[in-house]
Amino acid sequence: MAKKAQRYLNRLGLHLERARQRLRRSGFSNFDEEQMLAGFVTRLDPGGVARTAVDVGAGDGIRGSNTYALFLRGWRGVGFEGDEKRARRLARAYKSLEGVEARHALVTPADVVSLLRAEGIPPDFGVLSLDIDSYDYWVLDAALKSFRPRVVVAEINEKIPPPVRFRVGFDPDFRLQHHFFGYSIASLEELCGRHSYALLALEYNNAFIAPRELAGGLDVLDAATAYRRGYLERPDRRERFPRNQDMEALHALGPADSVAFIKNFFARHEGKYEVGLAETPEPAEAVHT
Repeated sequence: MAKKAQRYLNRLGLHLERARQRLRRSGFSNFDEEQMLAGFVTRLDPGGVARTAVDVGAGDGIRGSNTYALFLRGWRGVGFEGDEKRARRLARAYKSLEGVEARHALVTPADVVSLLRAEGIPPDFGVLSLDIDSYDYWVLDAALKSFRPRVVVAEINEKIPPPVRFRVGFDPDFRLQHHFFGYSIASLEELCGRHSYALLALEYNNAFIAPRELAGGLDVLDAATAYRRGYLERPDRRERFPRNQDMEALHALGPADSVAFIKNFFARHEGKYEVGLAETPEPAEAVHT
């Protein structure tokens, strides 16, 4: 009974926190991503020529959306959602938006490029938002081999600090489980190095990256600085992420002990993820269009 009561209280606390967050929000995104994205778009596409957005893991299209405000301003684009019920809501949200399509599709590393090409998405489109709570790293890696969006806003696993590299392996049958999803900011930094992207900011659990050739004049960050500014030193992060408490120990451990902690914490998922420490970034890959 005690365990059931505790689970109920945890769920109630989570629902109350989500309600408080909705009251604090002035737009559609979870935190300040919508406003930050608008600022980066202005800096990285001052002529407004790349007004196409792609939302992978679009949900219902409105709540927690990083792209809905863009679509309301006349951007064209497409949202992909793998869940059938949310995909129906997504279609309703986009129904009156000219040039914006909703697709019920589970995007994978193998089909992300073909799906975008089928929608007529140009190689250097404006914004990619990625949040599928699973093998996101591999989808982003595959997308950046053929496309070069001017701004990418991608959810990371904010619980895992640099220099720990963590990434969930590709599994077509993946199901989101407690803390086990996505990839760490150190893994994103490695991916940026290979594709010649720059890390611009972290807003709690959403990272912003852009092509290095466009990021001149912007504050380019390393993973440690972005993580400290965007998550670790935020005074309200424990309030906003109450369920992260059981991984707080990571912030008091050294790198090697952090890796050991993660291996123990995710012992039941052995073989389904990779974890290690960040090394010198690899050379950037050639850009394919």
